[in-house]
Amino acid sequence: MSRHGAATEASRLDRRLEALNEARELADGALPDEVLDGVLQVLERASSRRSLSGDHTVVGFFGATGSGKSTLFNAVSGEDIATAAARRPTTSEPLAGIWGAEGSGELLDWLGVRNRHHASPVPGFADDGTGLILLDLPDFDSTRAANRETVERMVGLVDVLVWVLDPQKYADAAVHNDFLAPLASHGAVTLVVLNQVDRLPDRDIPPVLESLKGILARDGLGKVQVIGASAVVGTGVDKVRAAIRQVATQRRAQSQRLGADVTQACARLAKASGAGEAAGVKTASKARLAEELAVAANVPLVAEAVVRSFQLESTRRTGWPVTRWLVRFRPDPLRRLNLRREGSRPELNRTSLPPAGAPERARTDAAVREFADAASDGAPGPWRAVIRSAAREGREQLPDALDQAIASTDLVAAGKAWWWTPFNTAQWLALLTALGGFAWLGALAALGYFLLPVPEVPLVQGWPVPTVMIAGGALLGIVLAILAKVIAGAAARARGAAARKRLKASVAAVAEDFVVEPVELEVSRLASFNRALQAAR
Repeated sequence: MSRHGAATEASRLDRRLEALNEARELADGALPDEVLDGVLQVLERASSRRSLSGDHTVVGFFGATGSGKSTLFNAVSGEDIATAAARRPTTSEPLAGIWGAEGSGELLDWLGVRNRHHASPVPGFADDGTGLILLDLPDFDSTRAANRETVERMVGLVDVLVWVLDPQKYADAAVHNDFLAPLASHGAVTLVVLNQVDRLPDRDIPPVLESLKGILARDGLGKVQVIGASAVVGTGVDKVRAAIRQVATQRRAQSQRLGADVTQACARLAKASGAGEAAGVKTASKARLAEELAVAANVPLVAEAVVRSFQLESTRRTGWPVTRWLVRFRPDPLRRLNLRREGSRPELNRTSLPPAGAPERARTDAAVREFADAASDGAPGPWRAVIRSAAREGREQLPDALDQAIASTDLVAAGKAWWWTPFNTAQWLALLTALGGFAWLGALAALGYFLLPVPEVPLVQGWPVPTVMIAGGALLGIVLAILAKVIAGAAARARGAAARKRLKASVAAVAEDFVVEPVELEVSRLASFNRALQAAR
């Protein structure tokens, strides 16, 4: 592939790494730390590798004891590099054969490879312009733990993995279960060599290769190139060289390897997360939550207090003046609840509503739980738990917040009723009329008592005017009182409904702050995580 193609591959990898990092950050607190730590290691490894030489392809030779790995390494290299370095601690130290020394030093330092050999050009395979590093690695089945640790570290770092198997142990579960199957996503940068085929009769070689391919297919590596070779007699060595040279000259191995790591990390994230999207917050669910919290916050009780308070105040303002003073002995329901505080700052006060008991708290918890369950419906397990936890996070502060919302709601914003003044004026005129009649009759009685001339009293329809004034004033006062009570009842119900609406709006605002918004945030986080994970794949 041209350098332009390699650049395109690298650009796509940039986007995938960015999306993977976004998915990791979004999953923080939702998915297990060990999974997120593994993703972070992939990101850090990718960042480190891409900061080093992009003109070198690192090919690691992995194999078990007796597979002829080092012999094949020498055959491919065209010289006895491994033999020449026999005095090195071969049981634990990787050995590098380098074509193109410039820029390789920092890369080999990062790999932790100290034993380095600048190889001679091999016609048709590699020279200083190829930018190729071959690594001969310790046996992965060594009894020394340090050897296996080295192999496991290198499996995660090299650009291309060459697995050298032999006819006796090519089906060994150790290499397939511990290494090949976990790297199923790395097929594009994996080469399998069945070495020592010279030990098999010619007729057995094809069946053994087919058997190996079948096992690899079960490992998820069905498309991996499998080459039969013999490092001793040279069979298949040119094919191994050709396969390595192809990936080295294309300059795609680094991006393909890191891309495979990203794919594997995405698979782990997807497995830990599970599939699915949350149903999200619905308008009906928000309305049910607000309704239940309103009941738990005693909104019906406060609304009823508004009704009775207005009726009481209307009677005090428009009732019959002779008896309205008795209303002063009846307590104002809003003042008893500490909700009538003209001129004060309600947000600094608390109500005298009954404190939330076990039934109210149970109702609140049930409402929050039902809301969270509806919003998290369809979400995978870990995210459902996160959404539910977000809904419950503010439950300790919720009762106080609801009480403050009730206290801060303007329940008497409309002021006094406009009709109070004319009714009050009419009541006092009626009373004054009746009192005038009583005064007139009293004056007539006094004149008669002192034997003074008593003027003739005018009549209305045969009734003395003072009597008409007394009866008319008293009757008018009673009728006005009854009419005012009817009007006050209708107006009180209207005010109660308005107060209930304002109270529910205040409760809904609390629900929005303490329950809805945290849940919506987590639902949105899950959606963003799924989008980022999809973009990283």
